[in-house]
Amino acid sequence: MKRRRDMEVESTEITLGIEELSMMKLIKVKLIKHDQQQTALNLVANHDDDKDYNYHIPTMPFLSISNLVLQVLDKIGPTMAVLRQDIFQNIQKLEQVHDSDPALYSNMVEILKKEIISEGKGTKCPKTCCKALLWLTRSLDFTLALLQLLADDLERNMEQAVQESYTNTLKPWHGWISSAAFKIALKLVPDSKGLITILKGKDKNNDDFKKELRTFISLLAPLLKEIHDVLGAYGLDRLKST
Repeated sequence: MKRRRDMEVESTEITLGIEELSMMKLIKVKLIKHDQQQTALNLVANHDDDKDYNYHIPTMPFLSISNLVLQVLDKIGPTMAVLRQDIFQNIQKLEQVHDSDPALYSNMVEILKKEIISEGKGTKCPKTCCKALLWLTRSLDFTLALLQLLADDLERNMEQAVQESYTNTLKPWHGWISSAAFKIALKLVPDSKGLITILKGKDKNNDDFKKELRTFISLLAPLLKEIHDVLGAYGLDRLKST
């Protein structure tokens, strides 16, 4: 029991993220088996909405990953305050819908379908949950890009790393107001040494931490790709901020 408590104390956002993403893979394997059965039934019934059965995004595990990202952003400091608040609000919106019917909305795709059906158009969805998932995914794109740069070089200039990650992920979708706010916040980015020390936890060397980062990245990247595929399938992937 004591060893278990010690392991819990030593856990970091990255190690917890690895555990959550690994568990999500197991969930998705079970869902895929169910998907194969449902697809066969769907074809027999001559339904034409097969794409609904091709995607499984476990809602609560995905939101748990998003909450871990919040904690990482907290450690980066006040420069991420606006992005952090945006992520937090989007998590709340999706959690609220999930909690209204946990069985139905255990798959994030069902939440999207609910709003799209209510709108009556698959290519236009101004409703809150569609936007929430879209921007939450883009925020995770930013985090993934930043962690990838750090995994390549832990001594990389943090301000440059954050700027590069932002330019390649969020900036193309931001309006001038959001871009200007980020430019100001960039001046508050901490140095890389201090951030790495906080993120990697106690009694862990840099090589081990880089291995953890790469493992986390290898698990998160395919999940984000699948979510982008879902958003693209429903015509939701080109939305920009106002």
